[in-house]
Amino acid sequence: MAKKPKGINPELEEAINALLKETMADPTASLTDKMKVIDRALNMEKVKQRMGEDDWGSAFVNEDDDESKA
Repeated sequence: MAKKPKGINPELEEAINALLKETMADPTASLTDKMKVIDRALNMEKVKQRMGEDDWGSAFVNEDDDESKA
């Protein structure tokens, strides 16, 4: 089984960036709509920063838990 490549899907990143540009340029977009898009972009940046940390996500899979169930 091949491992998934690490990192954020480039298509997702491009889509969020395009949505951010379109929403911010749209004079009819509400403040709520703009803030939702900004929040998505900020969350993506947070994930990108955390991916560089060695221990990030390690708490999700704990080998000790797997052994105790067997």
